[in-house]
Amino acid sequence: MPAGDPQRTWFPGMIQKLRAEWHVGMSFPDLIELCDSLDSMLRDIRFTRKIRSPIFKCPACGHIGPGGEPRVSVRAMILSLARFKIAEAQHTKVLERQWAVYREKNQLDLYGKAIASESRGNDCVHSNVR
Repeated sequence: MPAGDPQRTWFPGMIQKLRAEWHVGMSFPDLIELCDSLDSMLRDIRFTRKIRSPIFKCPACGHIGPGGEPRVSVRAMILSLARFKIAEAQHTKVLERQWAVYREKNQLDLYGKAIASESRGNDCVHSNVR
């Protein structure tokens, strides 16, 4: 496995897809759909290449095991537009602020999904992995 792949989130095919499908003026529902598609693409790449998450020790509970799988959030996708020079940095800053307002107004999580009404509390990310 190439060095850095366990922590890697953006692979060349994903960047190509982002370049091809993103455009100025894209609606937030369309941005969320693109984000879902990129997140799915990341999971497929990690599965087919047998890339596993690195092992870590949780500072909260002491559990030792694989870390959570990387995911593509809407904000990460927006920031990547500037990172990969797909959009001007100034445009991405404005889009990031607009996303924060839209997300709060519509009560969405980092991935553009409705926030569940009941909270799980301070559970560790790996609590379901044993």
